[in-house]
Amino acid sequence: MPGLEVKAGVLVKDIMSTPPITVNDKDTVETVAKLMSKHNIGSIVVLGEEGNPIGMITERDIVTRVVAKNAFPSKIKASDIMSKPLIGIEPDADINEAARKMSKLKVRRLVVMDKGKLVGIVSSKDIVSITPALMEIIAEKARITGTAIEKPVMLGYCDMCGQWSEALKEVEGKFLCEDCRIELESA
Repeated sequence: MPGLEVKAGVLVKDIMSTPPITVNDKDTVETVAKLMSKHNIGSIVVLGEEGNPIGMITERDIVTRVVAKNAFPSKIKASDIMSKPLIGIEPDADINEAARKMSKLKVRRLVVMDKGKLVGIVSSKDIVSITPALMEIIAEKARITGTAIEKPVMLGYCDMCGQWSEALKEVEGKFLCEDCRIELESA
């Protein structure tokens, strides 16, 4: 919902996966895949020679850069297929900032860095998993303060008159244009 800003005080460090599972840039894709399977994870951070994070490998990277090319995972190095550069966020950042960053940069995972040290990974899945709880918090705050939560405006054809509307609103389970809503209220 554009423009809806959830201020529930949830920080990246509250939902990130930790400790992050890592591999060396010289490790093979076979090693990477085995670690991902063992830990039941969809991504793994690649560390360079000095131990600093330099890239990330996702299941998608393995499928598109190894499997789809019929390459041998035991012969390909992690550094050959990793996505880079890494996109990071601080642990004390609000999850809204993380979600905006993921959306803007079209990524599903961010590395969580604290004073230059890798401390976790936060994914869009982590954020989505807490959304129901956040919506309950928002609804409760609205009940306490008496604030109405405005439903989003929707585009489409009115269920009553069949005309196109850029301002459909749900009324008694039907999506109605403004004219039909007024007509229904006056009836």
